[in-house]
Formats: sequence, C-alpha cells, structure tokens
Amino acid sequence: MAHKNSDDLRDLLKRVHERLSGAEAVESESRELLVALMRDIERALKAPPGGAALAPHPVPRLEALAVRFEANHPSLAQVLRQLIDALGKAGI
Repeated sequence: MAHKNSDDLRDLLKRVHERLSGAEAVESESRELLVALMRDIERALKAPPGGAALAPHPVPRLEALAVRFEANHPSLAQVLRQLIDALGKAGI
C-alpha cells in the first residue's frame, strides 16, 4: 500500500510542478516556498524506508500556500489541497 501512496504523491507533485510552471504572476516568495516544499517531499519519497525524514510539518505550510493561491491560481490551490490529502493518507 505504501507503494501506491508514493506513486500518488509523485503524480500530485508532478501536477503541482506543471501548474506552477504554467501559472503566471506567482509572486517569487510563494513560488520559492512551494518549490522548496516540493523538493523536501520528493527527497523524502526517494529516501529508503527509515532514511531521510521529511522536513517538519509540510502540511500547514502547504495549506497556507493553498490559501495564498486560491484567488489568483485556483487550479494550483486545488492540486495543493489534493497533495495535502494524499500526505495525510500516507501518514505524513
């Protein structure tokens, strides 16, 4: 089951990257925070079990970014919320 969760998370990360690259006028601070979070999650997914831990509590930071993107980038906010849900299901 962990394998499916990892695949789902990787798919969502890919979608976040696609939406972010297609989004115009995303303020640089928000873009940098999101890219750093995505990198942390990707690194944790690539680590062997019991290996590198995920940066502390990515979900609250993702939720804050989703709220920030809601008005101007609703599709990006939607994918972030799906990612939050998948992280929760994966126990992250």
